[in-house]
Amino acid sequence: MTDTTALEPGEFFHEVWVEGVRKYFPGEPKASYVAPWDESPQWERQSAAAVHEQVELFVRLSAGASAKLSREQKGRFVALCWIAQIHRHFDNPKPGHVADWDDLPQWHRETDCDIFERIEQTVRP
Repeated sequence: MTDTTALEPGEFFHEVWVEGVRKYFPGEPKASYVAPWDESPQWERQSAAAVHEQVELFVRLSAGASAKLSREQKGRFVALCWIAQIHRHFDNPKPGHVADWDDLPQWHRETDCDIFERIEQTVRP
């Protein structure tokens, strides 16, 4: 696990994403899935920061009650926030980029769950 304590929110999100891809992806992931932060496109950096903020705010506004959500509910939240960012940056995104939770591959769902939980750990005491 990468030490993410000193990272900016978007980079934190990205590092947890890369960790999840490396952990759950069957076989060798596409290079773009695990590209270094500095090589990520600007829209992706902005989206990672925005979704991190949304998760953090959600956890704060729930006063920690987000801990009662199932792992799947947490992952669904990340996925939905990401879909909104895709629509923000692209007029006609590829269907696979805005796929609903049930249509995402298992490795992607697990990674989204990890992202929420890792962000949640930084917010709750």
